[in-house]
Amino acid sequence: MVREKAVLVLEDGSRFEGYSVGAMTEQVGEVCFNTSMTGYQEIMSDPSYAGQIVTMTYTQIGNVGINPEDMESSRPWIRGFVIKESSRIPSNWRSRESLGSFLRRHGIPAIEGIDTRMLVTHLRETGAQRGVLSTLEWDQSLLLARARAWPGLAGMDLTGEVACTEPHPWTEGLLAWKPDLWRGVEPAGAGGRADGMPFRVAVLDFGVKWNILRSLVSAGCTLTVLPGTTTAAEILAMPLDGVFLSNGPGDPDAVKHGIRTIAALVAAGKPLFGICLGHQMLCLALGATTEKMKFGHRGGNHPVLDLHSGRVEVTAQNHGFMVRREGLPETLQVTHESLFDGTVEGVAHRQAPVFSVQYHPEASPGPHDAHPLFQRFVQTMRDA
Repeated sequence: MVREKAVLVLEDGSRFEGYSVGAMTEQVGEVCFNTSMTGYQEIMSDPSYAGQIVTMTYTQIGNVGINPEDMESSRPWIRGFVIKESSRIPSNWRSRESLGSFLRRHGIPAIEGIDTRMLVTHLRETGAQRGVLSTLEWDQSLLLARARAWPGLAGMDLTGEVACTEPHPWTEGLLAWKPDLWRGVEPAGAGGRADGMPFRVAVLDFGVKWNILRSLVSAGCTLTVLPGTTTAAEILAMPLDGVFLSNGPGDPDAVKHGIRTIAALVAAGKPLFGICLGHQMLCLALGATTEKMKFGHRGGNHPVLDLHSGRVEVTAQNHGFMVRREGLPETLQVTHESLFDGTVEGVAHRQAPVFSVQYHPEASPGPHDAHPLFQRFVQTMRDA
């Protein structure tokens, strides 16, 4: 079997040669790594990965193929994929196509056969780097110039590329999505508002994952998904019980329109719940600052301490920016912190019905430890 070659070149000149398992093309992006052992399809289709070339640390990827039920959005958003070994024959009855077919269909380059342990060790030591993944060009000087010419994620607002452009409802819940997995799980918000109706929630979409929407529905919410560019005045004109601030890609400080909107929603007293980028933008709206991390948190095994209960949750994470603890406004209290590096993982407003977390409680992929946060949001709306 003839195998097409591929090459990955980092901005510091590091070069990794292997074989193509994706589209015959070239892409630049930020080269990062994810430590999850499962969930490669959810990772590829997470809009938060826009602009990134993702390296998987697990040795074999693609063994359960690709299926519609595990998509987290309408398409994959990664710029490129880096793996040790691909499985060309999926071993799962749910699979509809192979990993390679999926990548080629969406025009995404991928490389296998490189020493991913060496690459990840290098990224941990040097930090995430700009890189170029190519199946078309081999000249080192040209590839290095292309990698260095890419501006990087700092200062980049990518939310407009991944968010919806028109308001729309979302009605699918977890029980309808995977009945075997969620059999016996009752909707957390059963009973809804005092009038018996579900809580009306606007989802401000900066790149929302579908399992977040499913989780909100199963917690007792009726959803209207809005473009991230929706103004506070437009949101406040709607009959709502709360607003959810979604995850998304890029630098939170660059999403100025979203920060302004969130500040106005807090001032209006609306119950708010933010995840990942939504958490970062909420903190920025209230006077905090953010910074780019060395290599970020990406994986399904990150321990987080709940400072109120003392409980440790194993969480799924995907972020390259963080909220700085230094200079955090007095209106916010830290509720969760990482047991890996002590970074801020959650905050709550001291007076307003507002809270957020840096990690992903929807658990797709990842553990279910933090799923009760959706119930907490429902209770926050009930108490407001």
